[in-house]
Amino acid sequence: MMFSTKAEYGVRVMVELARRGGGDADGVGGNPVPLAEIAAGDGLPLAYLEHLVARLRKAGLVDSRRGSRGGYMLARPAAQITMAEVVEALEGSIAPIECISQTADGSIVCARESERDHVCPTKLLWTRVRMSIIGTLRETTLADLLIAPPLAAGTQASAGLQIEPLTTGA
Repeated sequence: MMFSTKAEYGVRVMVELARRGGGDADGVGGNPVPLAEIAAGDGLPLAYLEHLVARLRKAGLVDSRRGSRGGYMLARPAAQITMAEVVEALEGSIAPIECISQTADGSIVCARESERDHVCPTKLLWTRVRMSIIGTLRETTLADLLIAPPLAAGTQASAGLQIEPLTTGA
């Protein structure tokens, strides 16, 4: 599963708001950060960021201030903003493949299970993958990203997690 640039750029904007906003250690109560500064500093398209920040604002994750000293700032402390909130505000419901979705009551359904007696043979796998992704996003706060040391190029370990390369057995 690959997230789109909505999630990638949106998370980067949130990190920059927390870093540049000043205020307390969580980036709350500081000065608004002009989106143009973030776009220029990170080489991101301003018009696209404006679209993403509108979604983040609608989700209650950022606030804005108009005027010559205007810009955006975090609506809550960074420690209270999970990456699940950010990604879902930008991407919508998280699903590893198109046929898996969550109903209003929280149950997981597979679109290929249209008949009552048909059971999708891969539903368990994709449900577990989905829950792992959501769990990781819920456990990771914006504050975690602020204190995480940058990984060196080619490094595959983060927070003590060793990532093994996938092999096909061929």
